[in-house]
Amino acid sequence: MLKNSVRELRARYRLTQQELADNAGISRQTVGLIEKGDYAPSITLALKIAQTFGVSVEEVFYLEGEN
Repeated sequence: MLKNSVRELRARYRLTQQELADNAGISRQTVGLIEKGDYAPSITLALKIAQTFGVSVEEVFYLEGEN
């Protein structure tokens, strides 16, 4: 199962869901779904989110049991 650290990264960088959504070109609702694990983003979207935080995709998204 795909897990993520989007919520933690948003808190670290002091971004709202809306600000992340605007940077990634998606809706605030989609950010919420990603944070809850109810939506697996495309590779392109995952790259955009990671780029917003200035980290690698692997630092944002990972498989359960792998850190």
